[in-house]
Order: sequence, then C-alpha cells, then structure tokens
Amino acid sequence: MLTLVLTVATAILLAASTLGRVPIHQWWARACEFPRLQIASLAALCLVLSAFADADARLWLMLANALVVAAQLYRILPYTRLTPITVNPTDPDGDESRCVTLLVANVLTPNRQASKLIEQIHEHKPDVVLTLESDDWWQEQLDPALDEGWPHSVKIPLDNLYGMHLYSRLPLPEAEVKWLIQDDIPSIHSWLELPDGERIRFYALHPRPPAPSESETSLWRDGELLLVGQMIHRDPKPTLAAGDLNDVAWSRSTRMFCRVSHMMDPRRGRGMFSTFHAQYPFLRWPLDHIFVSEHFTLTHMRRLKSIGSDHFPIMATLCLQLSRKDEHDAPEADGDDREDAAETIREAREESQD
Repeated sequence: MLTLVLTVATAILLAASTLGRVPIHQWWARACEFPRLQIASLAALCLVLSAFADADARLWLMLANALVVAAQLYRILPYTRLTPITVNPTDPDGDESRCVTLLVANVLTPNRQASKLIEQIHEHKPDVVLTLESDDWWQEQLDPALDEGWPHSVKIPLDNLYGMHLYSRLPLPEAEVKWLIQDDIPSIHSWLELPDGERIRFYALHPRPPAPSESETSLWRDGELLLVGQMIHRDPKPTLAAGDLNDVAWSRSTRMFCRVSHMMDPRRGRGMFSTFHAQYPFLRWPLDHIFVSEHFTLTHMRRLKSIGSDHFPIMATLCLQLSRKDEHDAPEADGDDREDAAETIREAREESQD
C-alpha cells in the first residue's frame, strides 16, 4: 500500500514540476510555479518514505523524488540566505534624505479591519503607502487617517478587487492612472520627488491572475508586466515598481520582467518574505513585490503583521545611491527575451479585445 501511495504522489509531483517549466500561458500550468517550496517539501518526505517501499520500486522512487527536490530548489534557493544578495545594502552613513520607505498592502476588499493597517502605517511611518483591492469603504477609512501625514495621493476606488490607493509624503508629479491591457485593471505611473528635487520613477501594479474565476490564461498578467518592463527599459531612470503581481518571485514571467526591465528583486539572497496566504502557513509564497533599478541600495525589508487580509503587508527602505550603480549586476534581456515579450504583449492585447 505504501508503495502505491508513493508512486501516485511521486507521479503528481513530477507532473507539477514538469508543467511549471512548460512555456505556455494556461492557468493550470502557471499555477504549478507557485507552490515550489511545498512541492519540494512533499518530495523530500516521499524521498525519505521511499526507503520503506517495495524493493523493486525503491530506487526509482528515490531518484524521481530527488530530481523533484533538486528542480524545485534550483528556483527557490536564490530567495534564501544561502545565495548572494542582488541589491547591495545601504551605506551606514548614507544620506537618509535620499531614502524612500515603501509599504505595500493588499487589503482584501471585504476585510473590515482597517485599523490594523492604519496602526502599522502610523507605527512605521513609511514615505509611500500603496494599497490594493481598496474600494470606497477603504478610502473612507484611510483618508481621515492619512490625508494629513501623507498629503499627496492617487485614489482609484473600485469594487472589482482591483482598486488602488497611493498615499505619499513625497510629491507625486505627473501622476497618471493607466489601463494598460484591460479597461478594468488600473495601474499608477508617477514620479516620487525627493527633498533635494531628485525624481524616482514609480509604477504601481496589480494585474489579473491566471485562475479559473479570473482568467483561463496568464496572458493578461504577463502582458501587463512585460509592457511595464519595456517602458522601464526605454527610460532607464531610477525606478521602483511595486504591487501584488499575482505571480511568485521565481516564476518564468517575473524573471522575464526583471530581465526585460533591467530591474532587481531585493528578496534575492535575503529570504522569501512570503506575503500570501496569511491564514495558511503551509500555503505561502512571495506574491507582493518591490522591484528596484540598479540605482538603489536596500536598508531593510520586512513582512509586517497581519491586517485581516489574505495578504501580509510588505515594507522596504530603499536609498538612491547613484555612485554605487555599477556595483550591481542587474539581469539583462537578450534578443529572444525581447521577442518573447513583444509577442506576449501582442497576444494579451488581442485577447483583451475579444
């Protein structure tokens, strides 16, 4: 009986690991990229139990599960402390006036525990607060609490789970709301103006996820990410991009976004900082992101306490240190990446018009 159970489990784990590598956009294939840590953990358990399987199946079960563990760890390890960091730490004597603390929180529209988020905002005093899934009710709670301390804002209250609010201590010159791929999914494009007048380009994103209730494919999500990646590449200024990307840090599409945009993930070499699912510890992965151009260093990054949402907030302090730009080895796209990105954007736009 144990051998039969292990055989079925191993076949499922092998199939999930294989599907995660197949470059197709169907939601059931892209979903296999999310639980890499969970798949690796289950495969490791099956590997141990294989020692007690029938003799004629023992070797292949052990080899198959070892292969699954190795394949998953290959993608997971860069988001642990076992590998080198990508974004260098800030100089201890750096100019704090050129640092920006950004807090990102998917609040979950029906969640009514706004006080938990507001308390943490007032405790940590970030320069910029980005909320996602925030509707009119959330705006009514946030405005009185934040309008005075964070006087600059962009507010997009929506009841379709894609509302977005940006509150900032820093001026937001030329802030725009754009609907890049679909006419019901907004994004915010703005500048953040530092006290010395230096400007940082900022993108706030929350694309539609690949899921049966949302989209049968990942095209809309991937198309929006890669379109923003192209924008960043064409205008290589100091840039921050943040939001709930409905994609994990190690996925094919997120890694391609980093290459196309020449942006870096400060998680790499520091930890996963898994933000979803807040209520289920075994089912967590890094879904909320902050990406930086090579002009920045990282002072600190942390996942904050629960706010009653299915996501934890995440916060990072990033410092603009132009003199250290050449210290970073930002990912770079090749011709195939740019061709694939252009094709994905074209297909996403065509699908959104159907």
